[in-house]
Amino acid sequence: MNELEKKVDAHASSKLTTLQEAVGRYVKDGCSISLGGNNGKNPMGVAYEIVRQGKKDLTIIDENSLTCEDLLIGAGCIKKLETSWLGISLMDLAYNFRRAMEKGVPRPIEVDDYTNFTGSLRFLAGAMNIPFMPTKSLLGSDIPKYNRNIKIIDDPYGGSPVALVPAANPDVTFVPVQRCDVHGNAQVWGPVGCDDLRAKAAKATVIICEEIISTEEIERIPNMTTIPSYCVDAVVREKFICHPWDCYGYYYWDLPFCMGYGKMAKSYDTFKEWLDEWVFGVKNHYEYCEKVGWDRLQRLEDMGKKLNRIPV
Repeated sequence: MNELEKKVDAHASSKLTTLQEAVGRYVKDGCSISLGGNNGKNPMGVAYEIVRQGKKDLTIIDENSLTCEDLLIGAGCIKKLETSWLGISLMDLAYNFRRAMEKGVPRPIEVDDYTNFTGSLRFLAGAMNIPFMPTKSLLGSDIPKYNRNIKIIDDPYGGSPVALVPAANPDVTFVPVQRCDVHGNAQVWGPVGCDDLRAKAAKATVIICEEIISTEEIERIPNMTTIPSYCVDAVVREKFICHPWDCYGYYYWDLPFCMGYGKMAKSYDTFKEWLDEWVFGVKNHYEYCEKVGWDRLQRLEDMGKKLNRIPV
């Protein structure tokens, strides 16, 4: 293959698309979704776009849940939550989640409880294309009592009890990463969580990256390719997609913005004001960044690169 043929082939296999197109194509009313990220790196821009497009009756499948899920619950997009917990760290309590559970505002939601560990096991089973995963960790807890999807059987080899958790195969998962090529080979710096498993378990996987790099650059450090192209359906390049959360090595938390969200989410009326300003008040992620302020984002970027150096 000559150089021209290589360029044509590379262009033809590109999976690049826009955030609006990815959400419109893969998030359908009534579908199940998973949002990647671990210890920060929460893809807030994806949640904003789901709300803007008015998606509804969604099921969230995660091993833990953060601000994205609280926001989607408050916007009325979520019908069911399958997770281990929902918290917002320094931003105060998950008020939208609590309102939905305690008062049915803006709508009641169903919840299937798991643990962090067994939520991850579900993605492992999904990635392996097997129907369930056995575990001893749930025995003695009340979780199987309230989650009828968890089955307890006798170990066919030893005879002692073992719990089974069902595989997780969300219709689509969105995974934020630092670097990716146009084919979907994605590199993750810092905590990975189970993002590699959720990418392989999902029926469709969308990578949201801070930076597009060449395949040659990817191949320089191949062991850092946490998510390979063969399980990726689309690639979106959007800087600061996790704001106000951090992205290891690229930018730091915007803690004042985080706490502002927590304050506004305390009541449903003020939360709707927040939505009107920060979600519906802008057309897309770029306008959101403009509203936050490029100088402010640059300071977060400088701080993130100083505190979390990456070997590139």
